[in-house]
Amino acid sequence: MTDHRPWIYGTDHDDPNPRTPTPGHVYVELVGGPLDGQLLDVTGLTPDERADGALLISPHSAYGPGSRSDYEPRDDDPGRWDWPGDTA
Repeated sequence: MTDHRPWIYGTDHDDPNPRTPTPGHVYVELVGGPLDGQLLDVTGLTPDERADGALLISPHSAYGPGSRSDYEPRDDDPGRWDWPGDTA
């Protein structure tokens, strides 16, 4: 059976539970781009840092492995961050 729960960005490749959110943590959904559908743990970010979004390392970005994918929070739904593009 296939597990349809979203992958959590940043989990280790050998993590036994890469799709299990940590209780008490806050997550946002990444929408579009190479990390589409993954969850990002934003628990440790301040409100200002959350408003800025994040540049996330992505193995499948337009500039190849190790480059960054930009994700920004939606104005009307800060629980979902949209992908405007990649950067080298």
